[in-house]
Amino acid sequence: MIHYLWLIPLGFIIGAYGTLIGAGGGFVLVPALLLLYPEESPEIITSISLAVVFFNALSGSWAYARMKRIDYKSGLLFAVATIPGAILGAFSTTHIPRRFFDGTLGILLIAASIFLLLYTGNVKRKQSVIRKHDIKRSLVDSEGTTYSYIYNSKIGLGLSCIIGYLSSLLGIGGGIIHVPILAHLLNFPIHIATATSHLVLAIMALTGTIVHILSGSFSHGIRRTIALAIGVLIGAQLGALLSSRVRGKWIIQGLAIALGFVGVRVFIMAL
Repeated sequence: MIHYLWLIPLGFIIGAYGTLIGAGGGFVLVPALLLLYPEESPEIITSISLAVVFFNALSGSWAYARMKRIDYKSGLLFAVATIPGAILGAFSTTHIPRRFFDGTLGILLIAASIFLLLYTGNVKRKQSVIRKHDIKRSLVDSEGTTYSYIYNSKIGLGLSCIIGYLSSLLGIGGGIIHVPILAHLLNFPIHIATATSHLVLAIMALTGTIVHILSGSFSHGIRRTIALAIGVLIGAQLGALLSSRVRGKWIIQGLAIALGFVGVRVFIMAL
């Protein structure tokens, strides 16, 4: 175990940044693990990442719960929709060659980066007419700020199922996809989106981790997971605290830039 203590500060950084932007940190952790352990199979990499994302999301959710920024009704609804995809994605990982895995992840990260850079600031909030399948929500956080929004539950459930598969397949947790969808397509205020995304991440990552445990692949990454988990549990608390002091637009832009750099690096590895 002592050989993996250096992973604790890495986990701290991933936990802080992942919680700040609501992405769980898997999009940073997976590329890092790919660079650190080039001989490991995608199955082991994703099993470690998903378990760490679970601890990160769990810690972050606890912090966001104290801020009263989690939309529990919507979050649980989306989380249930991710479970079938998360199970299928965890099983699919065993059949993916390492090179294809790297290339797919790189392209996904680059695409997400471009999307966020192009659409940052164009989130529509003022919807007054409630249509079929729409759900109206209103939350008041611990600071007294009121958040009101309307979203289409049918779209949210459908996309959550797809996100569950992709996130479990690649071990990235899904926050890099879910946060933009909540903010840009479902009209969630960014601070509610990042907090609610963490609740969904916790349930989704736990599902994928259980599948990896049952399949036996997780046994090869327990020590590394413990070291990283210690770091993310502490870092997530800092990330949630910083979220109250960082503008929503900056969070999205920071996420986009990070995704672009990491995506290009991982894609080059696959060439």
